[in-house]
Amino acid sequence: MFSKILIANRGEIACRVMRTAHGLGIKTVAVYSDADAKAQHVQMADEAIWIGGSAPAESYLDAQKVLQAALRSGAEAVHPGYGFLSENAAFAELCAEYNIVFIGPPVSAIQVMGSKSAAKQAMQAAQVPMLPGYHEADQNDQRLRQAADTVGYPVLLKAVAGGGGKGMRQVEGAGEFAEALAAARREAKASFGDSDMLVEKFLLQPRHVEIQIFCDAEGNGVYLFERDCSLQRRHQKVIEEAPAPGLTEDLRARMGEAALQAAQAVDYVGAGTVEFLLDEQGNFYFMEMNTRLQVEHPVTEMITGQDLVEWQLRVAAGQCLPLAQEQLTINGHSFEARIYAENPHNDFLPTSGQVTWIQEPLATTHVRVDSAVTVGDQVGVFYDPMIAKLIVWGEDRDSALRCLSRALSEYYIAGLTTNVDFLRQITQHSEFCNAQLSTQFIEQHRASLLQSDDIDLAQLVVLAALYDVLRKQPIVHAQTETSPWLAQDQWRLNGLQRFTLDLLLEGRQYATEIEFLTAQDFLITVDGDEYRVSGELTGNNLAAVVDDHLSNAVVIADEKSISVFAAQGNVQVQYVAADLGVEQIFDDGNHYKAPMNGTVIDVFVSAGGSVVAGDTLIIMEAMKMEHAVTALADGTVSEVFVVKGELVDGGADLLAFAPAGSPDSA
Repeated sequence: MFSKILIANRGEIACRVMRTAHGLGIKTVAVYSDADAKAQHVQMADEAIWIGGSAPAESYLDAQKVLQAALRSGAEAVHPGYGFLSENAAFAELCAEYNIVFIGPPVSAIQVMGSKSAAKQAMQAAQVPMLPGYHEADQNDQRLRQAADTVGYPVLLKAVAGGGGKGMRQVEGAGEFAEALAAARREAKASFGDSDMLVEKFLLQPRHVEIQIFCDAEGNGVYLFERDCSLQRRHQKVIEEAPAPGLTEDLRARMGEAALQAAQAVDYVGAGTVEFLLDEQGNFYFMEMNTRLQVEHPVTEMITGQDLVEWQLRVAAGQCLPLAQEQLTINGHSFEARIYAENPHNDFLPTSGQVTWIQEPLATTHVRVDSAVTVGDQVGVFYDPMIAKLIVWGEDRDSALRCLSRALSEYYIAGLTTNVDFLRQITQHSEFCNAQLSTQFIEQHRASLLQSDDIDLAQLVVLAALYDVLRKQPIVHAQTETSPWLAQDQWRLNGLQRFTLDLLLEGRQYATEIEFLTAQDFLITVDGDEYRVSGELTGNNLAAVVDDHLSNAVVIADEKSISVFAAQGNVQVQYVAADLGVEQIFDDGNHYKAPMNGTVIDVFVSAGGSVVAGDTLIIMEAMKMEHAVTALADGTVSEVFVVKGELVDGGADLLAFAPAGSPDSA
């Protein structure tokens, strides 16, 4: 076994690998960028080495810097985690040249499976079931267009290199093809340095079911059953579960054997995942193979009782697989929910900012949290927006789902917008509860998942207003010239005992008035509706009685927002006067604003240029995700305020615009 390894990654996966390594008595070396100097994985490692700037290309994607750090530290092996260099054949080859063990598959396997076109060809030769599509070397745009026409729409454009949903576009018809191809190529080039594409037939209601396989250098191979990863947005997984609901033992065995067949066709060694699309008739088709540990590997660990990172370390050290196929069994059911810094109400665009408060569900035999974010950490624009993974286990799917829903209700994060409440909405959706799954689930049910009909948003605004007045109460009554209460902030004084406050929740502004009845009793009016309210604030714990109904909440505030975590729901209520950083792209008829913090990667217009509705004006990128700002109306660009490559804040002016027919458009 190794005595020291370097983890060529960051965040929760680096911490995850370290926990197992330390348990085996293995010393660990972390690498870090400027942005991660105080990160948890740096503090957790036995030693840490700085490797460059915040941008991934300057640090975590620089193979030479990572290798030099390994040599400098005396590490015998490198664990790449997932993402970054984990599926980089050149890096694996470089490690071998310097006699450092790459904890992953052979270079040849990475090369074949790292190219989606080569992988498809290898799988065809191995007689693994395949989707109709185009996987050839000719990358002429017209050739790809012809292939799409032949396969028949809808089709899916996929980057030949990489994964994680980057460089993918669904194309519904021929008229959309050119623009979708250009966008997919741009994103693939930025993410993987390779703009090559393949074309696949797009199944309308498929499930995404993947098989966890493991092979050793002696030719032994097993499959550790399957995971259903159908719950996705932007082709990226949100909730995974194991085992996949509704699979018969026969189908499970056939898919497992096909996955092993795929791995053995490329002489695979180590942990890998073979991904399939499963249609409604029970037919399955090879998608791709990920030659690394998957983000969602914990659900497999929960139902098998195995530590897959330990398996990786043992196999890389030359040991045989710990168990044979007949020794592996499924016990219970497990879910993983990915906690993202993103705004579901703003097209799931990533958010950034400082984590001002975080409280995770209590870890038990049923609940596990894999995280590397703590209070005070900055979630920036350089890396993936995933904050943590919440993993739960139950004796069956129903009990595991109840556990997941409960744990999400106990997950509090303040300081930036997250998807926690959206995830909880999913767990309570009737079709998800009944395991009616497909990769289109979120898109098909998006409206119902985002609406809050069962949540009284006004009452949550009341709790936010009550918290605000209680924390400011001592200065409310100190009517002096030096009182902060008299400062120019969001509060407006109407009288000695009456104040108004404008708050924003889920894109809607709420006019709120607070009237003092007694020292702890208030009449709070929200958009004309009156609530008789009393409350007591102890630290961040608010005990409120609203119209004789007791509500207990945890409330966290900063200068921009109030985060309310209550039984009714978890929301972030923002002060209207604050810099919101939310999508207000066409705010006043003449300005387009940045929908997020990010980098301007292309500008397609200039001052004086005419545009029509639907034209792409600017493309921004943040956290590996691309977003196009498009014209909402015909008109003329008056002025452009940004340039290609510029880093801008959410809400910043991008360009001035004069709608057709306005005086300024002439």
